Amino acid sequence: MTDDASATAAAQLIEEQAGRLDVLVNNAAIAGGMPQEPTRVDPATIRTVVETNVIGVIRVTNTMMPLLRRSASPRIVNMSSSVGSLTRQAGPAAEQTAGPVAVAYAPSKTFLNAVTLQYARELSGTNILINAGCPGYVATDLNGFRGVRTPEQGAAIAVKLATLPDDGPTGQFFNDTGVVPW
Repeated sequence: MTDDASATAAAQLIEEQAGRLDVLVNNAAIAGGMPQEPTRVDPATIRTVVETNVIGVIRVTNTMMPLLRRSASPRIVNMSSSVGSLTRQAGPAAEQTAGPVAVAYAPSKTFLNAVTLQYARELSGTNILINAGCPGYVATDLNGFRGVRTPEQGAAIAVKLATLPDDGPTGQFFNDTGVVPW
């Protein structure tokens, strides 16, 4: 996600083997370690998290765009998190719905949601659908395997968004139960 040459090499491999890309799932992310209270975080942590979680998504998406444009029904799924919802961050139940204060990770997911919306606006009128999906609190190395969902459960939203019909939604943020508020 953070290396132009790797993204280009991946696109070349897909070009050689398939000639097109039907689905791109941007799933790489880093948390950046804790604590992430705004008054104590190292700005380098924020920079590193944004480089991977946002700029990396833009890099890979743009590199894959020519291959996606060759598909009959291309889909882009940006794996986000409910901690990126400003509505949930500001709501009265923020401690229960938004996780701990994380000035690098949470805003990187808010940024990713905004990027998803900007792509949808640019790509309106094309056959490319792009959405953000929240897999829930999945047990992965990102959270020390403390999550309550299995990887298979978390992947369900990506599969759903990757297989939307041609008239499906674009530029939205979803979890298993429906639309997540921005």
